[in-house]
Amino acid sequence: MLFRAAFPATAPLPRFSRRRAGASLVKTVTGVHSRTMARDIQERIKKLIIDRRLAPGAPLPTETDLMELLGVSRNSVREALKALQAMGIVEIRHGFGTYVGPMSMAPMTEGLAFRTVAGHYRGEDSLLQLLELREAVETGLIPRLAGQVPEAALAELDELVERMAAEAAEGAVRADTDRAFHAALYRGLDNRLLSEVLDAFWEAFHRVRTDLAGLGADPRVTHRQHAEILAAVRDGDARRAEQAVRSHFDNIRRRLSSSGQK
Repeated sequence: MLFRAAFPATAPLPRFSRRRAGASLVKTVTGVHSRTMARDIQERIKKLIIDRRLAPGAPLPTETDLMELLGVSRNSVREALKALQAMGIVEIRHGFGTYVGPMSMAPMTEGLAFRTVAGHYRGEDSLLQLLELREAVETGLIPRLAGQVPEAALAELDELVERMAAEAAEGAVRADTDRAFHAALYRGLDNRLLSEVLDAFWEAFHRVRTDLAGLGADPRVTHRQHAEILAAVRDGDARRAEQAVRSHFDNIRRRLSSSGQK
């Protein structure tokens, strides 16, 4: 009775269409092939940039030239260039051509920020994880700066700490002042890639923190902690500098925990 209720005698039993299944399989295989081909074209354009030692801002061959070089259609070239533009590897200037892009950390920043926000709303401690990533990098690097920062950079850092003091007196240290301090401090390592990675971490963390609401920082504590970091670096005390950075991150971590953000 149960079988008949589920499949009445008047209704034909369900059948699988071989033609439909075959068409579906062909469509799947074609899609996989198209994606593989698209990735291959992207890799070949990237190799061209490397082989020709093209710097950011340098023009790429025209679409027609790329079609001939790669042996693919115009549409395939355009799709590959669009994908590479999303990665910051090329820049399409409509009416002018395609150029080597800035190759910035912007895609990484976007990915970090989105991943952290999405994780937060799934109940994960993603903001704390991002904070720990920043802390691990900065505490590992700060001892190398102790006693090694040139006077010109120290003068810039002094100005930023003074600006923090003035802003704290008005009620809040500006995020861009905080960012400028960290950028100026680690610029002393003379490693452009490292500076860009640190800036990407900072940007992602603060953008997410803004999206999820402020943390109620005490501006006087923010000023005092940055002043202590600078003093330790100036004195050449690596251990003290590392501890000052850890204290700074501990303060942020406590505020995150007390606000209920993860």
